[in-house]
Amino acid sequence: MRLVHLDLKGAAPRVSYLEQVFPLLSQLGANGILIEYEDMFPFKGELEILKSPYAYSEKDIERIQQLAELYKLEVVPLVQTFGHVEFILKHEKYQHLREVERFPNSFNPHVPDTLALLKNILSQVIEKHKHSTWIHIGADEVFHLGEGMDSKNWMSRNKGDMGTMYLKHIKEVLSFITTQFWGLRALMWDDMLRKISVGALQGERMGKAALAPELGVLAAPVHLPPKKPPELAEGDADPATTGPTALPGHHPHRLAKVRGGGTPTLCSAQAALPAVVRGNGMAGSRYDHYSVLCELLPVSIPSLAICLQTLVNGGFTEETKRKVLDAMGFQSMQLEQSTCEGRGAFPGAEIYHMVEQVNGHLKESILKVLEEESAIKGWFSPYHRKRQFGNPRNMETFGSKVLKLHEDWESFVRDLRTHLERVYFPDTVEEWMDENINPYLDQLRDLVRDYR
Repeated sequence: MRLVHLDLKGAAPRVSYLEQVFPLLSQLGANGILIEYEDMFPFKGELEILKSPYAYSEKDIERIQQLAELYKLEVVPLVQTFGHVEFILKHEKYQHLREVERFPNSFNPHVPDTLALLKNILSQVIEKHKHSTWIHIGADEVFHLGEGMDSKNWMSRNKGDMGTMYLKHIKEVLSFITTQFWGLRALMWDDMLRKISVGALQGERMGKAALAPELGVLAAPVHLPPKKPPELAEGDADPATTGPTALPGHHPHRLAKVRGGGTPTLCSAQAALPAVVRGNGMAGSRYDHYSVLCELLPVSIPSLAICLQTLVNGGFTEETKRKVLDAMGFQSMQLEQSTCEGRGAFPGAEIYHMVEQVNGHLKESILKVLEEESAIKGWFSPYHRKRQFGNPRNMETFGSKVLKLHEDWESFVRDLRTHLERVYFPDTVEEWMDENINPYLDQLRDLVRDYR
């Protein structure tokens, strides 16, 4: 299996856009979708508080699965069960379940209500995915585990064994899944397991679970041999490796990671277990529930295409490159410069090019006018603007240039907003604009207002 990770904790696309994207994912070589809903799932009852105002409806969840089936993509829902649960623990209702009261990152595994809540969440998600044969329980980056008083007390009674404390909670989650949902297999990220000795792992019977390397693209059994197998060779396509505010897809970095730094990791996975391509070319998203948006899905599709085709073909050959160019509708690409030449023929190509324009020219063009135009610095400074005091003769030397720049960017932004609104919900559009457009364009808008 080659799973594309749709991380919906930020910039969740409209289902109408997924209708365009799923056939492309299938064409590129994916045969599964790992969906991390977070607050986009239509939780019911006491869990309704977890829903985003723009959460998918039950019909949307059904439609996503119909699309996946149509394009032969197996759906694997992902429910975080230990860390990365800010969308739950930010609510006052669940604050008592935090490992450390100040931080909403991770569950306290010693409070009975934690497992009860997780059972409810898992049940609701699994019940809406009756045809799925896998469930992913996350369990990565459990920040501050062991720092809470309950954990400190537990470790003082158990020789400070953090690994066993972590596994104890994971086993409880897995036990619930295997007893309540017969035949359902579990996946989890492996970064926390890497910190636990092989002996401790072998001593714990964790049932039919598989781990997907947080630092790798291939999965391996939980019961690890004495040495780390090649399946755990490092390599990923994660957006978190290029910074939380990344805009354009950074192709060479992700390609090198998928290649495993030249190591033939792509061919070493056990056939029965999935390969997971994480992050960037997958859904954009954000580092966590509180961080800014990373790349948008349309922007990262070329990166996804490169990563998937490299997985499919066992390397980034000239043939692989040609297949990517054909699928993307580009004439050429320069991996080292992270550039693609051509109009593009994939869903959201317009957004891809417009974000390139924003990233490459918006800030630069505005700051050039504001900071380098001598007439503005000499005759239309903040002092002049504040007191509405200026000589029209001097102002007219820069006025037409500033007005034209403002008009051009405002027209561009209107078009960009139109394209974004076809793909995303209003909250995503507003956030992206506030983070990437308004800090610069607002400066130009203020100047034009004062000039007029």
